[in-house]
Amino acid sequence: MIKKFIDKLFGKSDSADAASKRVKKSPFGKRHDIEVKDHGINPKLVDERAMDVVHVLKQAGFQAYIVGGAVRDLLVGLRPKDFDVATDATPEQVKSLFRRAFIIGRRFRIVHVIYGRGREHEVIEVSTFRAHMDNALAEQVGGNERTSKSELAGMKHAVHSSGRVLRDNVWGPMEEDAARRDFTINAMYYDPETEIVVDYHNGIGDAKKKIVRMIGNPALRYREDPVRIIRAVRFGAKLNALGFKFEEKTSAPLKEMCGLLADVPQSRLFDEMLKLLQTGHSLASIAQLKELGMGTGIYPLLDVVVEMSDDPFLKLALQDTDRRVGEGKPVAPSFLLSCVLWSDVRQGWDRRLKRNEPAMLALQDAIDEAFNARIGDVSGRGKLGIDMREIWSMQPRFEKRVGNAPYSLLDQPRFRAGFDFLRLRGQIGEIDPALGEWWEKFSTAYDDERHDMIEAIRESQLKKPHAPRVRVKRVDAEAATPDNASPAASDAQAFPAADGEAAPAKKRRRRRKPVGSASAGTAEGAGEASQPAQQNPSASDS
Repeated sequence: MIKKFIDKLFGKSDSADAASKRVKKSPFGKRHDIEVKDHGINPKLVDERAMDVVHVLKQAGFQAYIVGGAVRDLLVGLRPKDFDVATDATPEQVKSLFRRAFIIGRRFRIVHVIYGRGREHEVIEVSTFRAHMDNALAEQVGGNERTSKSELAGMKHAVHSSGRVLRDNVWGPMEEDAARRDFTINAMYYDPETEIVVDYHNGIGDAKKKIVRMIGNPALRYREDPVRIIRAVRFGAKLNALGFKFEEKTSAPLKEMCGLLADVPQSRLFDEMLKLLQTGHSLASIAQLKELGMGTGIYPLLDVVVEMSDDPFLKLALQDTDRRVGEGKPVAPSFLLSCVLWSDVRQGWDRRLKRNEPAMLALQDAIDEAFNARIGDVSGRGKLGIDMREIWSMQPRFEKRVGNAPYSLLDQPRFRAGFDFLRLRGQIGEIDPALGEWWEKFSTAYDDERHDMIEAIRESQLKKPHAPRVRVKRVDAEAATPDNASPAASDAQAFPAADGEAAPAKKRRRRRKPVGSASAGTAEGAGEASQPAQQNPSASDS
């Protein structure tokens, strides 16, 4: 009573008192530390190399957390494919702590920490906490992501007049970094040592409600980085199987803002397209694009995929890719893209064969036609185009199963990719499935078994009736033609008309087993008969 009387005496109202107690809401959200009993993440699903990166950074006195999609996947009980780490250390400080670390990127400088070598290597991506900056405070640049380095020299934060962020390397606190991220379920930070999840935007709540929601104004965030439009589709497709749905405000602008992708570099769109098709949910991603009315207009080659998604061969290839990713096996973009364009190549090849063009020449011309019509900008991507051509060019060679041909084909670096392509063709009835079964057995057989398989094919071909071949006996033109003979006469003498008597067949050198090594298998497999043949990696391994 006395306190109220004094407050009234000095003019302090109850409303003013209540206002003083109100805490101003932060534009960057409020930090919540979620313990393991509430989030339920299984630490066994965390990659040891990601834990090592976090440990090294914390030992050096920095903050470090597993961040982004990895935390989202861990929350729903999935084993993440990739692990990203966020820290308050600068890229230069991160690089100095690891033996194999490289600073990459121009728009967003990050560090790749490399573990292992060859096919088994693993990349942990480490990014520095970024500050939240209003575009009005940034330096405006009249360009796009292709803007030259000289125009961006010295700039830490620059945007295009449309709102697209061209460069953002301004470091800041963790809460501002969280506000910079796209979706609430991707803006959580997990410390694998303390097992605490740091959440600023109710990502835990959205994960439990199975909602995909954009942080802030969705339209503005899509303008900042239009590639978020494709990411939204990818996340929606991936999480759709788990029951996740888009918040209406997040999905509503997607279709109308697709036009923003026109100014994104083709190389970046190509990489996002591959992520869409190679993260194990390609069929779901295509269905999501159709559902959102975005089946065309994102990227020309993706338009082809959506257009032909009901083609039996491509559908089987997409299912096979999803299966391999689900089993933790690697996949190669060249294999999937060769499946996407096979319908065009096959049709062009068939047209040329009907005109009696040589088979291999006809195939190469059909491949060139498909590349020019469909790929265009991708055809210059070096190894990708070469690998696709090799997969297609191997297909006629699988028909040759006698002599040295099977051995030379087996030694091709891309054999397994070409074989898996052949196997898919057999599954849809485009070729005899028995051909794929023969090559599967041949690729895993011992050398003496391979020899027997080739001999069996040779004998079966000899038993087939063949049309008689008339051989023309060639004579030495120089010896048989007088010095003053005309070219026409020379040609007539060099290639006389057949007189009904066939020339003797040319003798072929036969493969012989080494003397005294009857138990060692064929000459090619001598000394290796007791060892199983080395298998090639699978199609997408290549």
